[in-house]
Amino acid sequence: MPVQRTKSNKVCETIKTPTEKSAVDPEQFALDSLQDIKVQTPIELEAACNMTQDTHHYPSAVQERDVYRTKTGKKLTAHQWAVYDFTRTIPRGKVATYKEVSSAVGGSPRSVGSALRNNPFSPYIPCHRVIASNLFIGGFFGEWGKNHKTGTRYNEKVDMLIQEGVHFDDSGHLLSADEILWKP
Repeated sequence: MPVQRTKSNKVCETIKTPTEKSAVDPEQFALDSLQDIKVQTPIELEAACNMTQDTHHYPSAVQERDVYRTKTGKKLTAHQWAVYDFTRTIPRGKVATYKEVSSAVGGSPRSVGSALRNNPFSPYIPCHRVIASNLFIGGFFGEWGKNHKTGTRYNEKVDMLIQEGVHFDDSGHLLSADEILWKP
């Protein structure tokens, strides 16, 4: 009789069905599968990105940037590099607005949003720390607000910022703006 295994190569206990065919106990299978999953918080993910330069290498030299291509083979523009360089300096627990980023690097707030939407270095480049000028949480990976598509990206951004000590009201607007807004 074939053995059922979980992803971690553990053998699941089999039970006999009324027809004497062997089957996997679904509860045991679920427990075995979940036991091996390591859930990483956004802070742990960011720390891992900072430690593993091989996996998430951020090119800083001009020569590296000239030859760098995204996973889809696209070359990044000088504006995108400027946005990523600036965004990288926003400290944990602080946020900046798309307008502030665009004032610092040039371009428009919309072009900053476009660059961050296509950020190939997330979460090493903390695009989640950029919000709208009206202090609304803003977009994240192309989704804007709870009701856009699935709303899961909105929740990811909120969760990441909450873990950094940045809080929003129920409508998605920044609380304690005077303390949290970062001015370069």
